[in-house]
Amino acid sequence: MNRRHFVSALSGATLAPVVLPSLLPEAFRRLADATVVAGGRGASLPPLVGPDVHATALATDEDFWEPIQRAFDVNRQLVNLNNGGVSPSPSHVHEAMIRDLRFSNELPVQHMWQVLEPKVETARELLAREFGCDPEEMAITRNASESMENLIFGLDLARGDEVIVSNQNYPRMLTSWTQRERRDGIVVKQVSFPVPPPTQQVIVDAVAAAITPRTRAIELPHITNLSGQILPIREIVALARPLGIPVLVDGAHAFAHFPFTRDELDCDYYGTSLHKWLYAPIGTGFLYVRKEKVRSVWPLMAASPSQDDNIRKFEEIGTHPAATHNAIPMAIAFHRGIGGERKIARLRYLRDRWAKRAVAEGGGRIRVLTPLDSPYGGGIGLVSVDGIAPGDLVGWFMRQHRTVTTPINHAEFSGVRVTPNVYTTLDEVDRFAELLVQAARHGIA
Repeated sequence: MNRRHFVSALSGATLAPVVLPSLLPEAFRRLADATVVAGGRGASLPPLVGPDVHATALATDEDFWEPIQRAFDVNRQLVNLNNGGVSPSPSHVHEAMIRDLRFSNELPVQHMWQVLEPKVETARELLAREFGCDPEEMAITRNASESMENLIFGLDLARGDEVIVSNQNYPRMLTSWTQRERRDGIVVKQVSFPVPPPTQQVIVDAVAAAITPRTRAIELPHITNLSGQILPIREIVALARPLGIPVLVDGAHAFAHFPFTRDELDCDYYGTSLHKWLYAPIGTGFLYVRKEKVRSVWPLMAASPSQDDNIRKFEEIGTHPAATHNAIPMAIAFHRGIGGERKIARLRYLRDRWAKRAVAEGGGRIRVLTPLDSPYGGGIGLVSVDGIAPGDLVGWFMRQHRTVTTPINHAEFSGVRVTPNVYTTLDEVDRFAELLVQAARHGIA
């Protein structure tokens, strides 16, 4: 496979008018090696409807994943199983950012503002095509929190208006709503659902039961940062739209984690981070607002009235480095080189490899709270060991075994969140499963 053919495969026919940035030779070779091994397998999995035979088979093909693992310059003396918070970027993405930072620093007022900043439009167009929306509906932000706070603080709400959230929403979003509650007198209603829920309809029913004539907005995660449960966003949008209730979707952990598009969700508002599963530089995200809704949302930082209908009003944040968002196209090219269907198949395989082994060998003391063998779970896993507090277990993993995880302590459940990534090796997840079993059988004293 020659370079032109490979880049064409990355781009797809619909991206012909857009020139993708060139990959650094070493990163290109690694992705090209993997693509040759794949031979086109696993390229057509419909999102969230079930496993594709080819993508599933490729998930276990180490000849495909080994060159992708080497595209990341990570410290193998530590095992990072907390990629849900933030993930390393592939080396060539990181180097692209550093290159532009150096160029900016030579003459910032010229190089950063005049040369590099206009290139944000390339990132906007590529992200819009990946998400399936118009570029004029795509704002480039620094993270999901910034995206969602534009929505949370940007909606016109009056005293007594009600907003529905779940008690599994991201803490920063709950804090933001609580501030509006304290300042503006709105009413925030938190709904609960089991972990894991017996059906997706349980989640829809919980939201439906909370709706009243005073409901003015619903804000929910696409996938929870706690257990990795994927929520039925399309069904909730279908419930709310006829009632004139906007649904704000926090997709911080969803975009580039598993395949979906705007139209498959049918949502009007969506915010995400790109430094998690897209592997863009830290400090990148996007906010999607359907074009006819842009005017109705106030930007978090003030913009000119002339920008009322312009999606770029959400980018008025003052001076910021262009190098960060200009590396987004490199990350998109890398993501497409892997293939979204192949990626989620691999992430589920890694999750199942440690989770199912630990449950089978844990003597009944290990429980996984993330749905397995289901389209409503992804690479995130939440596991608990009877009798051991999550914080103690996380500390033991790190101090004794140089393995990074994160504790989850919710009012209704608790556990250790485990998030491997495409650079994680089988040896690393196998060793983690062994440690879980060891903790269950012998304790961590």
